[in-house]
Amino acid sequence: MREFSRTERVAQQIQKEIAVIIQREIKDPRLGMVTVSAVEVSRDLSYAKIFVTVFNQEDESKSKQSLRVLNDASGYIRSLLGKRIRARIIPELRFVIDTSLLEGMRISNLVESVMREDKQKRGGSDEEE
Repeated sequence: MREFSRTERVAQQIQKEIAVIIQREIKDPRLGMVTVSAVEVSRDLSYAKIFVTVFNQEDESKSKQSLRVLNDASGYIRSLLGKRIRARIIPELRFVIDTSLLEGMRISNLVESVMREDKQKRGGSDEEE
């Protein structure tokens, strides 16, 4: 069993706390439904990249707006984070859109449609014989 590094433990704690902060403390109506999918912390713990997924927003401009709201509020979120976790250094926060979930869904839909088309072609050829 591999031991977790300090940065991984800090990243997990930050992810958990920021998810709660976004849910309970950020009251901006422009913010869509957002989840924190991952956090990467620099080795010296001075920077944290927060990966967020924006749901129910096919419109890319709304996703960007949610991201802007979070980055504008990053100082406030950081101060709340400082009160919740005991650390000498509270990293500077930068929010980025996590496209992996949407990309995974897109690929899954492509695979499904190809399989459906293949099944229809096979079904059609069976009837002809």
